[in-house]
Amino acid sequence: MRQSHLFTKTKKEVPKDEASKNAQLLIKAGFIYKEMAGVYAYLPLGLRVLEKIKQIVREEMDAIGGQEFIMTSIQRKELWEKTDRWNDENVDVWFKSSLKNGTEVGFGWSHEEPITELMKQYLTSYRDLPTYVYQFQTKLRNELRAKSGIMRGREFIMKDMYSYSLDEAQHQTFYDATIEAYLKVFARVGLADDTFVTFASGGAFTQFSHEFQTITDAGEDVIYINREKHIAINEEVMNDTVLKELGVTREELEQVKTAEVGNIFNFGTVKCEQLGLSVVDADGKSIPVFLGSYGIGITRLMGVLVEHFSDENGLVWPEAVAPFQIHLVSLCKDAIDIKKADALYTQLHESGIDVLYDDRDARPGEKFADSDLMGMPVRVVISPRTLEKGEVEIKYRTSGDEKHVALTAVMTEIQ
Repeated sequence: MRQSHLFTKTKKEVPKDEASKNAQLLIKAGFIYKEMAGVYAYLPLGLRVLEKIKQIVREEMDAIGGQEFIMTSIQRKELWEKTDRWNDENVDVWFKSSLKNGTEVGFGWSHEEPITELMKQYLTSYRDLPTYVYQFQTKLRNELRAKSGIMRGREFIMKDMYSYSLDEAQHQTFYDATIEAYLKVFARVGLADDTFVTFASGGAFTQFSHEFQTITDAGEDVIYINREKHIAINEEVMNDTVLKELGVTREELEQVKTAEVGNIFNFGTVKCEQLGLSVVDADGKSIPVFLGSYGIGITRLMGVLVEHFSDENGLVWPEAVAPFQIHLVSLCKDAIDIKKADALYTQLHESGIDVLYDDRDARPGEKFADSDLMGMPVRVVISPRTLEKGEVEIKYRTSGDEKHVALTAVMTEIQ
């Protein structure tokens, strides 16, 4: 991508009502556009980050047997009435509307009910189990507060997966496998050390759940952790019974502020019984199916990464999710030097390296400030001064380390 072709521009100002650090930086760097509170458009750079996060999640879900598909966001009222989750007293985040014929519909905040209804067409025998499906879906939640940028949106992208198992043992095996897969996801995006599997309330889903909470001052949750035992408990379920079950005392725990980046729920057979999903077992008996639900907020995870890794100069993307691996910044003005900068860009691009090429006619200070703000892992500067020595200057965004490398050795250094 040539930066001169990018329709987005960096900004000095952000919307006056935007208080969150993650949204402020993403708006200034040209990654997102704010439509209204809790609703954002993802611009080319922001979309590249989202797609890289999605691909990491996709790979780990596929590795444990997940099959990707996609459902509609439009929900049938009667389906959710069967599980008593259409009622606003039980679920207070619905967006609801009516079709032209007067039929009431909702817009999906979760998908357990419609996916379980779909599965009634395909799961009839114990031989059909287990089955695991997942999607990347736009969710809509009518949040009372939407002040944390993309970490709490009224519209957001979620990876939600659902497991259908024959019995509790089969369900538990996959539940445990999902915990490990989630931890791999968070490790791959650079959050391994500060993300904890947390015992929590199930809210509108189940009595209890497991959350994946990442330590950040921008978070809305408070959890208690024991780093040595890697045990974490959400403040909302902290009591003597839970402490005893987990084998820790209150004195052993440290209070920290966190943001939830994933969660998993065990519904047992309740949901499938309510919706009439059963299979015939080996003895010819009809039995209900065990359901598990597993979510990762893709856009929220992007916001947490911004909060976690940014610095006073702007965004600092981990290599695995950066929109581009290299930011090639040209300070060349003469045609002969521009030709050399273009050649380096072509070489990097044709070698399969994601590279953003700042070929704009702009001042060096502006280019460097924009580069710091946008946060690519590696900046390569080519200029008349470096070309005199047959070199380029390379700077690593995370460490701040700089070095000069021969133009002929750039590919070796980058690789």
